Amino acid sequence: MSPYRIAVIGCGSRAGAHFQADQLIADAQLVACCDPILERRETIAAEFNLRPYADARAMLEQEKPDLVHVVTQPALRVELLSLVAGSGTPLCTVEKPIATGVADWRALCELERTSTFKCAISHQFRWQQHLVKCRAALASGKLGDVKFLDISAGMNIANQGTHTLNYGRLLLGDPQVALVAANAYGWDRGDPTHPAPEATAANLVFENGVRGLWTLGPISPRIGDPATTWQHVRAAAYADRGRVSYEEFGRWEIISPEGSKSGSYGGMETWARNNLLAQADFHRAVMAWGADEALVPGTSLRQSLHEWKVVLAVYTSAIEHRPIEIASFEPDDRLFTSLAHTLSHS
Repeated sequence: MSPYRIAVIGCGSRAGAHFQADQLIADAQLVACCDPILERRETIAAEFNLRPYADARAMLEQEKPDLVHVVTQPALRVELLSLVAGSGTPLCTVEKPIATGVADWRALCELERTSTFKCAISHQFRWQQHLVKCRAALASGKLGDVKFLDISAGMNIANQGTHTLNYGRLLLGDPQVALVAANAYGWDRGDPTHPAPEATAANLVFENGVRGLWTLGPISPRIGDPATTWQHVRAAAYADRGRVSYEEFGRWEIISPEGSKSGSYGGMETWARNNLLAQADFHRAVMAWGADEALVPGTSLRQSLHEWKVVLAVYTSAIEHRPIEIASFEPDDRLFTSLAHTLSHS
């Protein structure tokens, strides 16, 4: 099998993690990196023996990669994914979240509809071994039907919302969200690259009938170090005859009629290793999709655009004080401005 020629756009802190994961894949050949900042691209190029570029278009034309990792801030998603899709590059991964508002979401929906490239979002912890165990326990049928999903994180919905929604959907077998009823407060001014309410709480109804609770921000449960906002990602599912629970920086647990299994995330060094292995498995899943149309990963662009539509429905429900049916929902182009103005003055 010919190796996959791999390049990266964006040489910030996450770029190295993608390339480290690629080094665990036998068919991966790292070829190039791109960043407008000289020091950043030269540093990554030296570390991984890559050809550095200042311009993404030039890199794509010269290198003709099989797989591109887009590792940039969310504001650049539309421009760069459109460039990758138009270059004929067959496979692409992109950091999360896929969008920040309505206009970029609409543009990416159109790109997904009209393009042939295969793009998946890097929710790599979907492949984390303990979360995979929890999904396998539910999929076995031994716990019975899932009745309730409880997902949460300590950061705002733009930072960690789609992480938790994607992991929760994995536990349920990837049904789409059918209905949202939500509320929000405050406006988070701590990270302008991920603008969002300070906190959100949403009741979800999935298309398979499962109900769920989705909380983000200071109102969410504390799991990891309470001095952090980012160590509190969790997903739990409650079924007829048991339950599963996964905490990224805490414990995992499976309770079934056969007994209980549990363990810890293992500390930061173990967490980093498991994160790297999950990242590599995510990349393998994208490569497998490239070889077989049927092997669509649960983080595909289409699935991720659905998840961002759910975020927009949360915003609309919070403003209009009513449940939102996702299938018929068309977000207002002024939604984000209205939300920011309302919450900034509440």
